[in-house]
Amino acid sequence: MSMLQRISLLSLALGSALLTSGCVITPHTSSDTAAQVNKMSEQAQATCGAGQVKEVNARSFSCK
Repeated sequence: MSMLQRISLLSLALGSALLTSGCVITPHTSSDTAAQVNKMSEQAQATCGAGQVKEVNARSFSCK
């Protein structure tokens, strides 16, 4: 195997590793969303009671 082939294979392997281990970026992630989740969390605790909140997101919540 020539030196050029080895370099090509190494480059391909490193490139593949970098592509598969990258960060996942979700759309619509912002400080506004965090503020909405905080607001919904407060509302969920007031409605469900402390320790009785099952799930909270930016648009809704559910009780246990």
